[in-house]
Amino acid sequence: MPDRAPEPAPGRPTPVADLDLRLVRYFTVVAEHGHFGRAAHALHITQPSLSRQVRRLEQQLGARLLDRTPRGSRLTAAGEVFLPHAKALLRSAAEAATRARAAAEPSRLTVGYVTATIVTPAVRELRRRHPDADVRTLHLAWQDLPQALLDHRVDVMVARLPFPTDGLHVTVLYDEPRVLVVPLDHRLAGKESVTVDDLAGEPMPRVRGSDPARSAFWRLEPRPDGLPVPDGPYVDEVEDKFELVAAGQTVAVSAAAPGFVLRPDLTGVPLDGVEPSHVVLATRAEDRGRLVTAFRKIARTHLTGTSGDAGS
Repeated sequence: MPDRAPEPAPGRPTPVADLDLRLVRYFTVVAEHGHFGRAAHALHITQPSLSRQVRRLEQQLGARLLDRTPRGSRLTAAGEVFLPHAKALLRSAAEAATRARAAAEPSRLTVGYVTATIVTPAVRELRRRHPDADVRTLHLAWQDLPQALLDHRVDVMVARLPFPTDGLHVTVLYDEPRVLVVPLDHRLAGKESVTVDDLAGEPMPRVRGSDPARSAFWRLEPRPDGLPVPDGPYVDEVEDKFELVAAGQTVAVSAAAPGFVLRPDLTGVPLDGVEPSHVVLATRAEDRGRLVTAFRKIARTHLTGTSGDAGS
């Protein structure tokens, strides 16, 4: 029988102004992952603690938001209604905090970047031109895109398309060819290039919770022959993907970033007839702040993909 959270205690619900935003965020992460265990891992807390925190929120609201099922968790009717408002509440709180800090502290800009993109030249130039500014950098996992921007955790972001771009201003900085990554003893290793047709029957890794467009881009879907791509194991990080490829459980597609270096038991084979990966600069569409505007201009001349390591 599914382990259901107890009904919230009767009584008057907590006023909205008294809601604990930390609990609201925990709920949104569980809703996103559909599983308390995976959500706890993403939040770096224990599963029992996360369950208690979500129950506290339910008690504050006077409504059950999540039901546990044998496969994970699902939103109740109340949870379905509350989720979009919870996300909007978190965005508003982050924006309010950002604006308050901007008014009270010296100018600050946080630059987000993903694996195998190099933002250092632009960051150094911005610091040189604006020595009064507090310019910081933050590495982002694929799961952070584009929410890190919308939640004001970063002010600008260098990342690879595709990811949802609603509400963002996006500028392509440079392109990277995509390559097939295989173990050294694979039948396609050592070829000058391969096409999508050569990959027929080869399993491709899956990423939990990935945006459908992103998943299709890196799995090369749909295929010309119309056949489904065999599903390989689930992965959460680039390192996990390469480990599974080396073990012979899957093949994978990666961006051939400048300075592309794979672990010694893997090789990259160029893909013919495949659109390249686009590395872009993204900012919030309405953000015309002094430092954001300056970074946009600097990035177009200083971030050209001339250095970096492999990854996707």
